[in-house]
Amino acid sequence: METGYAIQVNDVSKVYKLFDNNADRLRDALGLTRKTLYKEHYALNKVSFNVRKGESVGIIGVNGAGKSTILKIITGVLQPTSGDVTINGRISALLELGAGFNPEYTGLRNVYLNGMMIGFTKEEIDAKLDDILKFADIGEFINQPVKSYSSGMFVRLAFAVAINIDPEILIVDEALSVGDVFFQNKCFKKFEDFRKQGKTIIFVSHDLGSIRKYCDRAILLNKGQKIGDGKTAEVIDMYKKILVKQSEKKSNSISTKVPDEDSWRKYYAINPECDEYGDKQAEIVDFAIIDHTGKYTNVLTKGDEFKIRVKIRANEDVHEPISTFTIKTLKGTDVTGTNTMFEDVFLGDLKAGEERIVTFTQNMNIQGGEYLLSISCTHYEGDELRAFHRLYDVISLTVISEKDTVGFYDMNSKVEVESVEGR
Repeated sequence: METGYAIQVNDVSKVYKLFDNNADRLRDALGLTRKTLYKEHYALNKVSFNVRKGESVGIIGVNGAGKSTILKIITGVLQPTSGDVTINGRISALLELGAGFNPEYTGLRNVYLNGMMIGFTKEEIDAKLDDILKFADIGEFINQPVKSYSSGMFVRLAFAVAINIDPEILIVDEALSVGDVFFQNKCFKKFEDFRKQGKTIIFVSHDLGSIRKYCDRAILLNKGQKIGDGKTAEVIDMYKKILVKQSEKKSNSISTKVPDEDSWRKYYAINPECDEYGDKQAEIVDFAIIDHTGKYTNVLTKGDEFKIRVKIRANEDVHEPISTFTIKTLKGTDVTGTNTMFEDVFLGDLKAGEERIVTFTQNMNIQGGEYLLSISCTHYEGDELRAFHRLYDVISLTVISEKDTVGFYDMNSKVEVESVEGR
């Protein structure tokens, strides 16, 4: 192995046999037939890449791309079907929440159990114990059985063990998504310390903002193959294109109508739990999110301009319809939104068959994360608000951010510091 590399992955494939039923699986295992009773599924297909010592590398891709599989092969949890991996350095890995923890044991006993599994002696763990407990910060729960822990406490302790045993290579797979924002911030500070010390990090996450901020480079996997490897921003752009293509294949349509070839919504995966209602005197027939380059997407970068576009068709004569949008958290909290009435823009009266396209243009100042978009077409009858057509939580929206402040949105503060003479 070249001395400059911490990890070398050479033509690694992982193939699984997929059987139609357990009887075929048994016959194949016992060698009772010469027929091929299975289909081969390539979780990884001839994947190769190198990671230099001191590099922070992000691995991204949609679910099922092979991200977790390659990490398990690197750490020795799985063996490849073909190819090989060469490691130069001691690895600490956090692949699954609390992997290796015994739920019946106390947190403290699990610290020693995990440390010894990695290869440390009791004396070495004793020397690291204060740092582990301080980092985990779970108080007296350290003496309680792990089965009584919340998921957040679980990951705090697991990560504290993984990151405080002085590894040369740290591998993390999505675990930080469980911790709160303050714990995540502490972990990323530790990442920065590791980088300054010349240690190697491989980080798998769906949080593209963290990948972009903390990784020197990114690798993109799709359907078990490596299709991108390079500058983080460029690989994330490739990933956004895959998301659009995947959404186009998955796209189902509102009200069971088949999208036209030139429709916008065909580029998006519609939420199967979308709450749709209204009398449809006027109907939302199409919609899109468009980034600053003019591309259809649901992945936006914080700070960039973007558009939400809605097409409304009158099925009957209607008076002054109002077009709205709302962006919510995954827990249902309204973050922001507006409508044509608030903005003093009016659609006018529509005759049956007439259409209007409404475009909302704004900058993305929401913090990085996952959100849901709701859109509607409403109107007032006297003082009463009525719904023509509402689509609550119709599509997801991902915001990539390299800098998050407190709360839901960023006020884009300008900070100045002045020296005071004579003090």
